[in-house]
Amino acid sequence: MPYLAAKPGQGRSSKELRATILGWGVDLDPLDRPAVPRERMDLVSGAHWDFPDRQEEKQPRERSIEHKILPPVFGTSCPPKGFSGAVRKYAYRYSEGRAAHWLLLLAGDRIDAWESHLRSFVSMRPDNPVTETGVLSEFTSHGVSSRFGKKRADLSHQWIDPLIVAGPWMVTGGGLAIALRYLNRVRRRRR
Repeated sequence: MPYLAAKPGQGRSSKELRATILGWGVDLDPLDRPAVPRERMDLVSGAHWDFPDRQEEKQPRERSIEHKILPPVFGTSCPPKGFSGAVRKYAYRYSEGRAAHWLLLLAGDRIDAWESHLRSFVSMRPDNPVTETGVLSEFTSHGVSSRFGKKRADLSHQWIDPLIVAGPWMVTGGGLAIALRYLNRVRRRRR
């Protein structure tokens, strides 16, 4: 069980390991091992607990299927919310060793970014993609001259960066324009 102050019990004996694994036990002599003082259990660690005090869980947390319990201390800065939170919770149905777990967590992050963009429109203070992406610094801080004659790693994907940054905004704007045009036509027909 994790997070115990006592060292866990040993598995197979030294003789069994030496018989099955070639070269096992070459560092058994304490004089050959630099970490021996750290492994001594008779030293006073200063811990006043056998099992550390647990942090209070105020909101439900995601739980990995590999671990029986949450660690004693865990982050609470970004609790799951909305559709992205549902995707992140669903990711924890899979083992951390599976790609589905990590791909769902990545998808949850992207969905959270879009939820934040939409929330900025509702708050009447929308995101400003021009200033927040640093596009203006390309013209004021030697952006163009820093790209030529240098061995920069980002030169290979430089051509697609504007599409990645501005593309979703242009698609959203185009979709809104088409929707408004359609609504305007419907309104004219009813007259």
